[in-house]
Amino acid sequence: MMNALLISSGAPDNLWGEAILSACHLQNRIPYKHNKRTPYELWKGYVPNLKYLKVWGCLAKVLLPDPKKRKIGSKTSDCIFIGYAECIVAYRFLVLKSDVLNCNTIIETKNADFFESVFPLKPEYKTVAPYRESEPLKENNAFNDEPSNLRSKRPRIEKSFGNDFYTYLVNDEPFTYSRAISSKEAPFWLEAIQNEIESIQKNKTWILTYLPKGCKPIGCKWIFKKKFNPDGSIDKYKARLVAKGFSQKQDVDYFDTFAPVTRISSIRTLIAWASIHKLLIHQMDVKTAFLNGELEEEIYMVQPEGHVVSGQEHKVCKLVKSLYGLKQAPKQWNEKFDEVLFAQGFTSLEVDKCVYTKIKNGVCIIICLYVDDMLIFSSNLELINETKAFLASKFDMKDLGEAKLILGIKVIRKDDGIILSQEHYAEKLLKKFGHFDVKPVNSPYDSNTHLKKYRGDPEAQYEYAQIIGSLLHLMNYTRPDIAYAVRRLSRYTHNPNGDHWTALRRLLRYLRGTMNYGIFYRGLPAVLEGYSDSNWVSDLDEIKSNTGYIFTLGGGAIMWKSTKQSLISRSTMESERIALEVTSSEAEWLKNFLAEIPVGTKPTPSVSILCDSQSAINTAKKMCYNGKNRHIRLRYKVIKRLLKNGIISINFVRSEGNLADPLTKALGQKMISETSREMGLVSLDYK
Repeated sequence: MMNALLISSGAPDNLWGEAILSACHLQNRIPYKHNKRTPYELWKGYVPNLKYLKVWGCLAKVLLPDPKKRKIGSKTSDCIFIGYAECIVAYRFLVLKSDVLNCNTIIETKNADFFESVFPLKPEYKTVAPYRESEPLKENNAFNDEPSNLRSKRPRIEKSFGNDFYTYLVNDEPFTYSRAISSKEAPFWLEAIQNEIESIQKNKTWILTYLPKGCKPIGCKWIFKKKFNPDGSIDKYKARLVAKGFSQKQDVDYFDTFAPVTRISSIRTLIAWASIHKLLIHQMDVKTAFLNGELEEEIYMVQPEGHVVSGQEHKVCKLVKSLYGLKQAPKQWNEKFDEVLFAQGFTSLEVDKCVYTKIKNGVCIIICLYVDDMLIFSSNLELINETKAFLASKFDMKDLGEAKLILGIKVIRKDDGIILSQEHYAEKLLKKFGHFDVKPVNSPYDSNTHLKKYRGDPEAQYEYAQIIGSLLHLMNYTRPDIAYAVRRLSRYTHNPNGDHWTALRRLLRYLRGTMNYGIFYRGLPAVLEGYSDSNWVSDLDEIKSNTGYIFTLGGGAIMWKSTKQSLISRSTMESERIALEVTSSEAEWLKNFLAEIPVGTKPTPSVSILCDSQSAINTAKKMCYNGKNRHIRLRYKVIKRLLKNGIISINFVRSEGNLADPLTKALGQKMISETSREMGLVSLDYK
């Protein structure tokens, strides 16, 4: 039955899972020959109602959920009917074409009209006229209503959706070697495969040998991807040979797997430091980075499909160097990179093992590595070029010149500073989720909004989670001004309702108005400064407080956080003290980081942390314990040690001047504007 469903509808093979579920659903409602009763009837005790059944793979016009409806635009989306929901009374649809929903995603709803003679996945077919956008769809009861015969009510037109529908549904990247070499784009895929094989041979990744007795080789697989240009055209075809690392056995095929990765706060701190000391910033990319790691374990792999050596078919590949997919591949690459740099006189920082420094003829050069993306900092262009040439002699590198884009962040160099911006990412996010053409607002979160956990059925939970995930990425990289709103709304990702969606839409409207914001590092003030704040019992569901902190250097924010405290505090002073302890720990890390950078003058002996709670400051300095605060004595000891050693100093600031204030609570337009400016956030149109 599965094959019949796929063939009759013209659906691709990658929908076989949905076809099997639908086939099982139908089989349970088909009577047996010997007793004329269905499995459903035997289990439930009554005859099933079959009026809700629809033709599998047909076209359906699905009514958009309320959070996705626009004032102007279609209220429906074109979908493919692919089955029946398990836990709720609804159908399952694959989104085919929509301005607000993600194509190729699966949604469940009962609000749809079906066109059971129209199959968009077939190469040629005739369709019906689209709905008039001013008329909402009728709400169908998926299991009780009679199927509506809409075909007689709407005229047919001689227009085919053609291959557009198929393009939206099918990811035409082949998932097997045989499909790649038999597809219409076979010449491009074969060229990509050959390039990958040449890289592997150049790195001498394996040697052919006979499989030792008692050993079992792991498999390998070709992965095919297309790289696209911003306009949607194909940039290049890429093939990657990946080992099936999931079959590796611990303590046999691998031991350690951990590989350090530089923190995004390290990158921001180095860029702020570059703005202070007028350092040049260049960028390089390591091609096939994981192929450079040298293996310590004996690992055997089958020969890759399509490249089995003639006459040596019975041999296997003994891996000499790491390969993508191996569990230890990241670790081996990191160790290889360390070995090369250390031999050249570089040293890694104690607080960040992926930041390397070296002094030559009194000039410092800094390398910051994020997996295979590399930033190089120095005041001497000749030293940078010399380092690039050295790295290119050891690895297959791509010189990207002056840094323009790192980890999706635009690096904009101006005469008076450096701007980090994700304007293109914010624009893409807003367009993807249908909030680009909205009226902007001036604050990310309404102070009169009091959200609580929702116990009922969620509203568009999957898309809510998608938006929150995208906003978290934006917030963590370049947008501290939305930290509180994103963190607050992320608490309801598992079960959002209309109130949560209203607050989320407001945040997207704020983002629309500030889409071109970026962090501007002017170079002044050249002093590391921190701010700490807490909002007592801001979470009414769990009776917990919020912690917020932010550090600035060179005129812009380099580190920030907004989070819910892990324990319940009994007073405002107590919640402020907990926030101070977290802020102090990060201040110690930043101070040690800057102390290891041999550029310019050393940072001040202590990092100034500004707090707007006099009681928290007094108890921190006096170190007195009584019945009100002795139960958090361990947290006091952290601050006590840092104060005693001169690593931090704690000073008072009014709430109006506390940059951590918008990280713990909702503020009005004026305060949001002022604190954002002090964080270094400016429009890209800034002059």
